[in-house]
Amino acid sequence: MEYTQITCNLSDHIFTITLNRPEKLNAFTSIMCQEIVDALTGADRDDEVKAIIVTGAGRAFCSGLDLSPDSKASAWRINTSPIDANRDPAGIITLTIYDMITPIIAAINGPAVGVGITMTLPMDIRLASEDVKIAFPFTRRGLTNEGASSWFLPRIVGMGKATEWILTGRMIQAEEALSSGLINELVMPEDLLPRAMTIARDIVQNTSSVSVALCRQLLWKMHSATETEEVF
Repeated sequence: MEYTQITCNLSDHIFTITLNRPEKLNAFTSIMCQEIVDALTGADRDDEVKAIIVTGAGRAFCSGLDLSPDSKASAWRINTSPIDANRDPAGIITLTIYDMITPIIAAINGPAVGVGITMTLPMDIRLASEDVKIAFPFTRRGLTNEGASSWFLPRIVGMGKATEWILTGRMIQAEEALSSGLINELVMPEDLLPRAMTIARDIVQNTSSVSVALCRQLLWKMHSATETEEVF
């Protein structure tokens, strides 16, 4: 698949996906959705890929759904299986990531709004620049939260904080995102991608890919287990 709204690079077993609509603050479209899913699926099947990094070009990670006239709701038809046909595009991405075996690091380099943050929830490590701003603005748009965030977000930050953020739709500053556990680490903007690369290299060089794949699936899939015996 030829990509027009993302770029991809494989180096030293690390596959980097960059959302690439900087003139639109990497606003999310149906084309971008299909390209992200295709890139993630291909990377997860490639034995050469041991870790994945997702970041954004320019000054934003992803400003949310593109609401410009040429990207209206009627155009949101994702080429996918009949089972996925009625799922929201953000949900297709999050469920794709949820089922993957390759560890994924989000390098959030700027504003992450709506789908721009919900797509990162099933990623394993979220790094962000110190000036990042985050929002789940769905209630301020008359929408419900998407991307399976009603399942992922409370498991990351707790129900109380998830409820506050979703119901108010307010802007979340970097320090609050860090203290709530949404972000693992804040770094200077110029250090963000190098830091993500350092973590990815640590995984590539010092861990077993089979062990990482199994542990990743055990951690996610057992998070909602009701009995300890389900883990064994």
